[in-house]
Amino acid sequence: MNATSNESGLLNILLVEDNDDDVCLTREGMTEAGISAQLHHVANGSECMNYLRRQGRYSDRKRPDLVLLDLNMPVMDGREVLVELRRDEALSVIPVVMLTTSSAHEDIEAAYRLAANAYVIKPTSFDEFVLALRSIGAFWLNVSALPSRHSGSASDA
Repeated sequence: MNATSNESGLLNILLVEDNDDDVCLTREGMTEAGISAQLHHVANGSECMNYLRRQGRYSDRKRPDLVLLDLNMPVMDGREVLVELRRDEALSVIPVVMLTTSSAHEDIEAAYRLAANAYVIKPTSFDEFVLALRSIGAFWLNVSALPSRHSGSASDA
């Protein structure tokens, strides 16, 4: 991917996922998809909010350019994270892609009602998962303008 946002030249992506196998699959899939990014991981929504607010052990972390958020997790689920994110003016502009196994209509509707930027159902095969990640990367990292990459100056208009 061509976009850059930090001193290492890579975009920061925060993966919020409680399943270790899915974390490994996402890391492998991003490599296979050719997505050049720093992938950071937290295991639940509470850790996600601490990371985004730079609290506790996450005090030295930079705000991610994109959040990949699982829906069903212990402690604080993806819906609760979306509510908290959108209430926080400083964090509300971070793009959030729901990346989940749930294809339930009510989950999809709820995620969009809570201002998810996209809802992606995890494919069951690795090749399809790589294709989904490649599509996410192509859009969010190459096509769209991310708020973390633009200062909001008049020259950005």
